[in-house]
Amino acid sequence: MSQIFAKGLVCPLDKNNVDTDQIIPKQFLTSVSRDGFAEALFFDWRYLDNGAPNPDFVLNAPQYQGASVLLTRANFGCGSSREHAPWAIQQYGFNVVIAEGFADIFFNNSINNGMLLISLSPANIDYLFTRCQQGPLELSIDLAGQQILLGNNAALGFQIDPDIKQRLLSGLDFIGASEQFNPQIDQYEQKRRQQQPWLG
Repeated sequence: MSQIFAKGLVCPLDKNNVDTDQIIPKQFLTSVSRDGFAEALFFDWRYLDNGAPNPDFVLNAPQYQGASVLLTRANFGCGSSREHAPWAIQQYGFNVVIAEGFADIFFNNSINNGMLLISLSPANIDYLFTRCQQGPLELSIDLAGQQILLGNNAALGFQIDPDIKQRLLSGLDFIGASEQFNPQIDQYEQKRRQQQPWLG
């Protein structure tokens, strides 16, 4: 029986090499808070020069309002190491991003913020874009089973690092995962103090 980690409507952003400055432009990086970045997501694409929503940008399309799965192409999140990029994506409402591949730093930042990133082959990405062209696509993510469930018994498998999979399933970031070993750490420290009391 599948265990659903996430489910929702897919928003297809048909672009390669979307960098972090496109995800959240630099003028929004001055805030010391981790909140309030949703409106800045894809700002230069979402809004016209007069501040009105750009009707030609996919996030503004009525049929994709409320989407929680972002579908895109290769090398998503390239550019700078700003952690604001995954914050903006997540605060907008996306909890899953599916792409051909991700920039390493963006990938790690996203995973550590509890967002699931799934890499698929170009052929499977094309298939999902085709499904989106046929009408609104809703899917479910069975993270434990490593499957994207598309309905009517259709599914796409995906690979994920076992450690990342376990952290996401348990809702832990790097610090939380490390804190699971606190009893062993305390035991080691106590033993060390007994054997080498001069170390304090």
